[in-house]
Amino acid sequence: MWTSRSSREARQDFAGRIANLVNEAALNAARFNQKVVRMADFEYAKDKVMMGSERRSMVITDDEKRVTAVHEAGHALLAMLLPNADPVHKVTIIPRGMALGLTTMLPVDDKHTHSRDYLEDQLAILLGGRIAEEITNGRLTTGAGNDLERVTDLARKMVCEWGMSDAMGPLTFGKKDEQIFLGREISKAQDYSEETAIRIDQEVKRFVMDNYARARVVLTEHKALLLKVADELLAREVLDADQVMRLVKGLPLPELPIPVAPSVVGSAEPRRESPERTPIVPALGKPIGQE
Repeated sequence: MWTSRSSREARQDFAGRIANLVNEAALNAARFNQKVVRMADFEYAKDKVMMGSERRSMVITDDEKRVTAVHEAGHALLAMLLPNADPVHKVTIIPRGMALGLTTMLPVDDKHTHSRDYLEDQLAILLGGRIAEEITNGRLTTGAGNDLERVTDLARKMVCEWGMSDAMGPLTFGKKDEQIFLGREISKAQDYSEETAIRIDQEVKRFVMDNYARARVVLTEHKALLLKVADELLAREVLDADQVMRLVKGLPLPELPIPVAPSVVGSAEPRRESPERTPIVPALGKPIGQE
């Protein structure tokens, strides 16, 4: 059977990613002197491969940490309350890579197509961090920079590539140049008039602002719950799907364990709990984070 080079390269890349994931999980299991690799090790490996290593040594002020917790709580709460969103998998305010915090959602099943309702909920969720900062702190920060970039790109694709704008109709705008040579990126030719370009910009802004208003109404109505999720994030640093769901339902979370001081006898390094006793809690394909 003939297979294209691009298809073979895609499979090789996927196999390499899986191998990297398994290797990281095995290293984490060995770090705790385990004889088998457990699901918690794969969870740790997934987070490291997808989002980068934890940067616990990064110095963050209490004010910045509070803003990050509110920002991620806004993403997570909208993901829980909007009807067409993917389920929340993990919310964390532990810095990873370039992000100070991350909210990750995972679909229940594999998805190959997305409805307009689903995409509009994604717009609202991406805007949730900025809105949460605004309604709780009364000020805006630069933390939503990546969210706004992704929102604008998604809204433009809805208008220009997927024909989801009622005003523009079932048309596509902008022809991509798929021929790639060394030193040349994919270019996009403008095959429409300046008047059409203005209408496209108006439709992109309408998609963004309509969902901004919708997300703001939801978070304003549930402001007390938003602050509760932010407080729990500050206390625990990581919340999994079950914990966020309990908060949304108004149920209390288990008390945090009292930290035990390390013994002065023997090694000066405190004993590390194994993933079996202290499991690493579970993380739209790409996590939503705060820059």
